[in-house]
Amino acid sequence: MSRLTSLRTVLRQNGLDGVIIPHGDEFLGEYTPACAQRLAWISGFTGSAGTAIVLADKAAVFSDGRYITQMDQQVDGTCWERVHGGQLPPATWLAANARPDASIGYDPRIMSAAELAPYLQHEQLCLTPTAHNLVDALWQDRPALPAGPAFIHPLRYAGESSASKRERIAHDLRHLGQDAAVLSDSASIAWLLNIRGTDIPCTPVVLAFAIIHADAGVDLIIQPDKIPADVRTWLGAEVRIHAPTELEQVLASLTGRTVGVDPASNAVWFTQILGRHNATVAATPDPCLLPKACKNPVEQQGMRAAHLRDGVALCRFLHWMDTHATTTTELDAAKQLATFRRAAADYVEDSFTAISGAGPNGAIIHYSVTPQSNRAITANDVYLIDSGGQYPDGTTDVTRTLWCGPNTPPPELKAAFTRVLKGNLRLGHARFPTGTKGHALDALARYDLWQAGLDFDHGTGHGVGSFLSVHEGPARISKAVSTIALQAGMVLSNEPGFYLPGAYGIRLETLVLVRPAEVADSTRSFLEFETLTLAPFDRRLIDLSLMGEADTALLDSYHAEILHQIGPHLPTDAKNWLQTACAPLNKA
Repeated sequence: MSRLTSLRTVLRQNGLDGVIIPHGDEFLGEYTPACAQRLAWISGFTGSAGTAIVLADKAAVFSDGRYITQMDQQVDGTCWERVHGGQLPPATWLAANARPDASIGYDPRIMSAAELAPYLQHEQLCLTPTAHNLVDALWQDRPALPAGPAFIHPLRYAGESSASKRERIAHDLRHLGQDAAVLSDSASIAWLLNIRGTDIPCTPVVLAFAIIHADAGVDLIIQPDKIPADVRTWLGAEVRIHAPTELEQVLASLTGRTVGVDPASNAVWFTQILGRHNATVAATPDPCLLPKACKNPVEQQGMRAAHLRDGVALCRFLHWMDTHATTTTELDAAKQLATFRRAAADYVEDSFTAISGAGPNGAIIHYSVTPQSNRAITANDVYLIDSGGQYPDGTTDVTRTLWCGPNTPPPELKAAFTRVLKGNLRLGHARFPTGTKGHALDALARYDLWQAGLDFDHGTGHGVGSFLSVHEGPARISKAVSTIALQAGMVLSNEPGFYLPGAYGIRLETLVLVRPAEVADSTRSFLEFETLTLAPFDRRLIDLSLMGEADTALLDSYHAEILHQIGPHLPTDAKNWLQTACAPLNKA
């Protein structure tokens, strides 16, 4: 409450009636360094998506369906309203609660034009850009900026030189009639320049801005001491290094030019500054997004190799859980999985903080276990583990839901699990025409749940990077309409679920690679999925009466593939366990 009170004092001092505080930082990434977690500092909410709005007499925090339970637990309901942003968007709430002509502050360096647009639709609101961030003015012990150096991502993993990538992007810019494009997405910059870093936990990027020009040259805006001599040589003469203090000067040099600015991934500040310097702004998507999402053959093979090593760690963990489940805790189980992953060749770090939830904690879709929330895993619990690893040749993300016996799971639980499993199988083995968008496939994962009056409040699939962000655009599989067709080389998650608040959560996630499909006698081009994840599903939770012959055949085939690929890499006891876990479903 004291922080909220202090912020309201700052509002009055600046002649403002309110302020919008988004989750993102200057780079607008999903994950932010500690120094940029302003939403968490002011409200206590640590989810990866959200917004806070503070008025003189009211305040609210908004997030999506993944975080509603978490928000209820973390945010003080006596001084904050906790709102499902999908049901009541922040701009709508603000227009209803602010007085007419209220002056609402926002930091243009950390909000995109897309984020700002819904507020601008309410004419009674007067949006006022602030010269500095109001939360930063109060945050006395704010952590320092990340200082880790960039490092080289070699061709044996990248599969294409930076010069080739830059020329491809430059060709696209010339085709669009653009002289340059602004890049704020650190993953795009890492991909384009074949570099990686340690600025964001679990996401190997360096925080930077870049301008890619139509001649394939790049202005890279980053602290110069974050570029070691070997990386400087690797980047070459066509990549020019500028300190962050020179950013506006670099933008000013684009006077009279046409510059692409993605309204979703660049702060609105860029548009404002370019306009001030008489550049023409073209609102176009980040030109690296789609090329980055379509992995080349080297990256595809790297993802397969990373998933094989990760699958060995996962199967060792699942075997361990089979005998230790009721003698451990959420934290200790996650640590044990991390121990198995660290034993894998070339393991770098987790791809996100593991979601390790037992019983009711598993129903919190993006639950993050802490020493305070840590729950012992007890007999007859449902345990959900969502985790992933970062390897130089690939990124993994997998969820399995386990039954921690000894009793037989209740019928309603087995029925729900089986319907989630059938959705995973149905989507994972889909064949679809080239040009299909993710929303056209989403119902495949939900169909069996819908028939029982069940559903889940999150997307079915997100893109995954190659030794980059575990959440990657622009393609997705979701109820929300997408404009981006699935293309060969994309890696996405396939993760239907079901959550019973206060009881348990079920989610079954595998990663899939989009590849061409051969369809006999077809006159059209088709695509299909190749499943990358190698970890068995818990047979104890399957209701055989709901599994048709086709479902059973798909599951048996998947389990046989796991045994074939993973079995030779396991110690004898774990291999024996895996043989049982992957036995044909109807085997006695």
